[in-house]
Amino acid sequence: MDYVQTGKDNFMHTYAQLDVCFDHGKGCWLYDTEGKKYLDLVGGIAVNALGYGNEKLISTSEKVMKEGIFHISNLYYNKYTVIAAERLNKAAQSDRVFFANSGAEANEAALKLSRKYGFVTGRTKVLSFEHSFHGRTYGAITLTGQEKYHKGFAPMVPDIEYATYNDLDSVKAKLDDSFIAIIVEPVQGEGGIIPANKEFLEGLRKICDEKDMLLIYDCVQCGMGRIGKLFAWQHYGVKPDLMSTAKAQGGGLPLSALCGYGKASGVFSPGDHASTFGGNPVAYALAIAALD
Repeated sequence: MDYVQTGKDNFMHTYAQLDVCFDHGKGCWLYDTEGKKYLDLVGGIAVNALGYGNEKLISTSEKVMKEGIFHISNLYYNKYTVIAAERLNKAAQSDRVFFANSGAEANEAALKLSRKYGFVTGRTKVLSFEHSFHGRTYGAITLTGQEKYHKGFAPMVPDIEYATYNDLDSVKAKLDDSFIAIIVEPVQGEGGIIPANKEFLEGLRKICDEKDMLLIYDCVQCGMGRIGKLFAWQHYGVKPDLMSTAKAQGGGLPLSALCGYGKASGVFSPGDHASTFGGNPVAYALAIAALD
């Protein structure tokens, strides 16, 4: 089979894919269907932090799959998600987590939670930043402060505005009593690998405390040890109210989480939010192994 041509004939044209089809991998290396060897500098877009063919991940997934429960409803507990939640809360210094499958889903959960937090007081607006990136679903892409991702998809989700990154004055100029949350990447990824200034994050924390707003950190790209500590904000010592994480968290399988701190950890009630596959036993067994 000509995999490349068959792919071109059958996929929607959402990716500018290269004319190569990979067959297997080991460590940092990928091998295509013709046996050619490639050094992988992409890592599944920050997912494959432990490389390909990791023996711990393979043995863990085999063990769980042999137990026969590939999937189980979130109407019940399963031991892997319980252990993963406890471990993640400890590592992230958070209080409670919501599990989903992708960074965009975690950010959608953060947007919904923020809106619910502001419901009683009628506050709905969320402040994001220019050149940010938060995902491809409608809420997440609206939070993304890049016009090129909005083009052709209007109308976007209402009550989301943008300030200038690392500029507290621009934040203060935007805010009024209708805002309920601020979402920020501690290190902007697609914006150009730009770290936040400590004074900037401290200023956002102070503003949110004074105005009873939620401070949300998007650590999807700058989390899971990519800049030294497990999550980027831990370099600054400025805690959020919510944090989204994904990418390498699942050791290669789809997995994400929204971590809640303090007042934000108890906002959702049963029925407010859900994810059919969030909490998949195999993925979360790998999450435990990846955290190890």
